Amino acid sequence: MSIRIKICGITHPDDARAAVEAGADLIGLNFVPGSPRQLELRAAVAIAECVAGQVERVAVFRDAAPDEIERVLRRVDLERVQLHGNESEEDVEAIDLPVIKAIRGADLEAAEQYPGTILLVDHPTDGGGGGRAWSWSDSSTLIEHGHDVILAGGLDPDNVGEALAAFEDLLPWGVDVATGVEGADHRKDPARVAAFIEAVRKAETSG
Repeated sequence: MSIRIKICGITHPDDARAAVEAGADLIGLNFVPGSPRQLELRAAVAIAECVAGQVERVAVFRDAAPDEIERVLRRVDLERVQLHGNESEEDVEAIDLPVIKAIRGADLEAAEQYPGTILLVDHPTDGGGGGRAWSWSDSSTLIEHGHDVILAGGLDPDNVGEALAAFEDLLPWGVDVATGVEGADHRKDPARVAAFIEAVRKAETSG
């Protein structure tokens, strides 16, 4: 199975189309208040509609109230939800769609709180959205314990191949990038998106 590639923080329909054309498997639509990539509902609907049926669309929340999540899911067609805060196992189970749960670093104890849930493993102290690199291969411990892992935090076209090579035979379920493929105004740079995806696919075949 190929490593799934998620381009997160899409803010414009053209960026979503570029990600799909480059071969992305998932795109992230950010609904986190205060994030520079936060979407209004109308913009999210436009992005989701322009790539319907071509890619998995993921809504990203952080410690959102259940009614806020429900408000978004009523309006925007999505395939998954990503929870990026301190949500509990009960919060995960309350969502009807498949969930990606973010955790800080390769924390096995934290991972065990979300059995059967795909885990996005981000920077141990910085959390999400900071774009800071860390020891991604530490996540191999989670994979060895049977968890599906998405690597995140500071990945870009120049380092993702090296990050994946450190896993040897234990490849993660996926990789996630936002800052590492951006240009001005948090728009995705199509050339960097394509280079990131090419680097992941190259790492797969050389592993």
